[in-house]
Amino acid sequence: MKLVIIGSEYSGCTSLAKGIEKWASGVLGPPIPQGAPAFHDHFKIPEIGHEELTDKEHKEFLALSPNLKEMFQRFMVKYHINSTLYMYPDHIMVGFHIEEAVYAPLYYGYGGNGARSNWARSVEREMIEKAPETVLILLTTSTEAIRERMGKSPHRRGILKKEDIVRVTNRFKEEYESSLFLYKFTLDTTNTTPEKTLEDFTNQIQPHFTDSDRMRVLTRKALLTHEN
Repeated sequence: MKLVIIGSEYSGCTSLAKGIEKWASGVLGPPIPQGAPAFHDHFKIPEIGHEELTDKEHKEFLALSPNLKEMFQRFMVKYHINSTLYMYPDHIMVGFHIEEAVYAPLYYGYGGNGARSNWARSVEREMIEKAPETVLILLTTSTEAIRERMGKSPHRRGILKKEDIVRVTNRFKEEYESSLFLYKFTLDTTNTTPEKTLEDFTNQIQPHFTDSDRMRVLTRKALLTHEN
């Protein structure tokens, strides 16, 4: 199961990815290799690693020039496409290249005039070549809901600014519509819970299961039945 989950900050992308990871472990079986993270959500500058940066590292990374930031992000995306992780059955990317196309021109100082969007399409061509079964999922959320979540539970190093909410949510929709992925669907998280969003996901993803995924489901069921 190969997924790319996108949406504005505060739309619930990481929460959904965590829910999918747990759900998939039960339905499809534990991730391969054992203990490896099934999803990656570290593509927003400066949160560029699985471990949170120290204050010093955070300050140093933000001080990099736009050119150096662009080079680093290009490497990050390329690495995750070419790494062995993409060869495993399950690979969930949060934000990834589309998040970069949305945020880079607005906050990072590069990629304007459609340059990062064009780059995102080239990334997708490579991803489709490696894994044509990849499914793109857009989480949509109302402006009011995002503003409320920002007020109640602000991210420590959040990137989204209140004055940019409409612009950013529209840009994610544009990138979703322009995406070259063959399979995609949307989930509205405005008036719902993470649990309900996960339920909606499990209903919509099943038609996109590959034959291998379906075989894993049957094998997992047989194994659990035998154990009980």
